Amino acid sequence: MDPQGSEREPGAPTRGDRGSLRILAVAVQKGGTGKTTLAASLAVAAAEAGERVAALDLDPQGSLAGWGALRSGDAVAVDRIQPWEIGQLAEILGVLAEEGRTLAVLDTAGSSAGLAPALKDADFVLMPVRPSRLDIVAARPTLQILMDVGLRGRFALVLNQCPAPPSPRTSAYASQLRALGVLADPGIIHRVDHQDALATGLGVTEYAPASPAADEIRALWTWIDAKMRATEAR
Repeated sequence: MDPQGSEREPGAPTRGDRGSLRILAVAVQKGGTGKTTLAASLAVAAAEAGERVAALDLDPQGSLAGWGALRSGDAVAVDRIQPWEIGQLAEILGVLAEEGRTLAVLDTAGSSAGLAPALKDADFVLMPVRPSRLDIVAARPTLQILMDVGLRGRFALVLNQCPAPPSPRTSAYASQLRALGVLADPGIIHRVDHQDALATGLGVTEYAPASPAADEIRALWTWIDAKMRATEAR
């Protein structure tokens, strides 16, 4: 990892390409890390904070699209991008910008297929990993893709599905990632509210708005938003 560099790589996407639309990708080449659950709740939290949000499901499993089918209202527009449409993602994002959307949340596949074309359009990439050596090691191929597509300094790992504190293991991994400058804050504790919210087509801030789970998601969105704005200013 070489997380400290924050300059845009040659050929990296710029904010002017899509007007006011910002792109947040949730990505890691490993299943079971909670990508879809995070993407859904972050999309809702961002909408509640005033963003006009589109959530795009790029995963062939279609879990985010299934979540979207359970929703009512239009606080978050949910659409599914088929594998053969990945090459048209820039055009799709352009349409969203023209519609006045200010944030697109991309839920990517848990494999390398089509990942680089999806990530190259991102302004920031959030990589959920559980507090385990297996998950940290499994994140390395995704980190390499981020370097390859010019996203150095525009990503962070978030410790997800963490055991309830105190957890020496979680604290140890958090310290290591924080020292490298790649830790998103806060980590997300494993709570049943997250799974229950997803199963009912809600974000956790809708499902249990006064819960610790909702507080963590709001705080994580605030952190991501601030990080994205700081990156845009460079």
